[in-house]
Amino acid sequence: MKKLLILYYSRDGSVAQLAKFIARGVNKIQGCESFIRCVPSVSTTTEAVESDIPTTGHQYVTLDDLEQCDALALGSPTRFGNIAAPLKYFLDSTSKLWLSGKLAGKPACVFTSTSTMHGGQESTLISMMLPLLHHGMLIVGIPYTEPALTRTVTGGTPYGASHVSGFDGSAKISEDEKSLCIALGERLAKITLKLGSHWFLLTQ
Repeated sequence: MKKLLILYYSRDGSVAQLAKFIARGVNKIQGCESFIRCVPSVSTTTEAVESDIPTTGHQYVTLDDLEQCDALALGSPTRFGNIAAPLKYFLDSTSKLWLSGKLAGKPACVFTSTSTMHGGQESTLISMMLPLLHHGMLIVGIPYTEPALTRTVTGGTPYGASHVSGFDGSAKISEDEKSLCIALGERLAKITLKLGSHWFLLTQ
């Protein structure tokens, strides 16, 4: 059974919802199963310390989760067209995995949410790809063979799944956004199965 990690940071809940739909897509593919993890917030107050166990929602990710997964879906809200600090903070702690090449050759995809249509979705998705490329991961996007990608008037990009939450964060995930999340999860799972146990050959 292939284990696919869905890892995200979400402040208002939109990215967490996307993660669940991507997980649904992964779980539709026989031989694959998803597990969802998140990262804690960071604080400008240096004395502030997060508990190791979140009070609500998904468990916090560990480096072992990342090392042991067969594939990764990475999600973040947009912060001025870029990855959110809490997720970047965690990625900055993965040097040990980079040095040992533990993620090289594994497939990965990205997803995001913004409050406005032109709030930087594509630049955020690309910013999330950069550390994954440095780890040697194989980036999976959404092809235009997915009908929802050409008809969507909400979120959805070839770079990864996305959602437009509205300025107050109240907009629900549209049917097209949901469809593209599920499709991305399915695609990631299918590629993971096709690579099988031979992903390590790509690191040689």
